[in-house]
Amino acid sequence: MENKSDTWNSGDPYEYFMGRWSRLMAPVFLNWMNVPYNLSWLDVGCGTGALSEAIFQNYIPAYLCCIDPSADFLEKAKRKNSFDADFFTGSASSLPFADNSFDIVVSGLALNFFIDTTAALSEMKRVLKKGGTIAAYVWDYSGKMEFLRLFWDAACEVDVNASELDEGNRFPICNVDQLREKFEQSGLTGIEITLLDIDTVFKNFEDYWNPFLGGQGPAPSYLASLDTDLQERIKNNLHKKLNDDPNGSIRLLARAIAIRGVL
Repeated sequence: MENKSDTWNSGDPYEYFMGRWSRLMAPVFLNWMNVPYNLSWLDVGCGTGALSEAIFQNYIPAYLCCIDPSADFLEKAKRKNSFDADFFTGSASSLPFADNSFDIVVSGLALNFFIDTTAALSEMKRVLKKGGTIAAYVWDYSGKMEFLRLFWDAACEVDVNASELDEGNRFPICNVDQLREKFEQSGLTGIEITLLDIDTVFKNFEDYWNPFLGGQGPAPSYLASLDTDLQERIKNNLHKKLNDDPNGSIRLLARAIAIRGVL
């Protein structure tokens, strides 16, 4: 993660808020990619390692390398001890690797947080072998990433300042057409794009709400900046929007937009 306006520095709150859903989406993305075993992989913006772990467990990589600007996130990934990889602290816009180093370069749920997406894609191409694949996926913030979409809809109804912080507005690249355009402009060929869905299931409203209080990521960072009264108004408005199952649980769709291209 690289966007400086959001708080991304502590692995445990991130895991509670987004990590559990990232772990569910990673194998869905890899199943769509459907590539051979024993290739060399680079995971750019690897965070706490959800995608890297899935790569290691599903595709037996010949080599796996992970890079992220957050040393805390990388430490969290290392402590998992569930996959073998090399870890680097660094920026997507200046990858510390030689040209033509990797068969596949991926980025999971991070592309929209890169400061310069064009520079990041250029660097991904540089370190990719000829004929290799660059692939990424991002949450569909303005559409069917429902647990975040409902939060921002509720916030915008009670706080006029919420709209400018809404990920659906802030991250235009998280859109089928704009994502495709970025990849086409980068010079990649054979571009394919698809929608990937998982269910996010919460035991009850508190299980849904409490992760927003952790201060990690755009929505929790925004919520932490508010006074108690405004937080409570958003919470109450949100509660009214959610439909509980008879057992009190809440089931919402989480959609990601996935794309890949060949060098």
